[in-house]
This record gives sequence, C-alpha cells and structure tokens, in this order.
Amino acid sequence: MIDIANKITLLRKERGWSQTDLAKIIGSSREIISKYEKDSVMPSIEMAKKIADAFEVSLDYLVGVGLNASFDKKMLQRLEEVENLPEDERERIFHFIDLIIRDYKAKKAYS
Repeated sequence: MIDIANKITLLRKERGWSQTDLAKIIGSSREIISKYEKDSVMPSIEMAKKIADAFEVSLDYLVGVGLNASFDKKMLQRLEEVENLPEDERERIFHFIDLIIRDYKAKKAYS
C-alpha cells in the first residue's frame, strides 16, 4: 500500500505540477506541500480533501484505504452511472467487460 506522502508526490508529478502549483490550487504553501511529501507532516482531513479534489481522486484513493481506494473519481462516476442503468443494460455492459477480461487473460497466458 502506498502512503499518502508518496501518493501526493506521484499524482503531482503525473500532472506535471510543481509543489508551488499544487499549493496555489489548494490554497496552501509550497513548504507545507514539501512537508506532506516528505511525510514529516500529515495533512488535516480538510487539506487532504482539497488535495484529493485537486487531483480529481477520492479521499479513499489518496490515502489508499477503503472500498474505493483503487478508483479515481472518473471510475467512481462511471460505476455510479452503470449502477443507475436498467438491469438489462447493466447485464450487457457486464457481458462486454467479461469478454474483454477473458480475452486479455487468454492473450496474457499465451504471451
């Protein structure tokens, strides 16, 4: 499990943001972002929420704990939308997902 310090650094670098960029977005300072990334200070819940929102991920994803820890906000939104579809439409989606997973596993097994 990746800790919050490494997750913040990873997400920030994936977006090509500097510590100053992130600090401006969440209304903080570069120094505090540095402390979060060095794991010398833990962000408050309020600040962690701001960081998660800036990266468009859930708090679960940011801290690596909870049912949704492996999903970003886009994935959660998609899952929510699928959940709201009629049963027959959900079954069609799951059928295609199952086919793709089966094909991927077969390709991987023969590679």
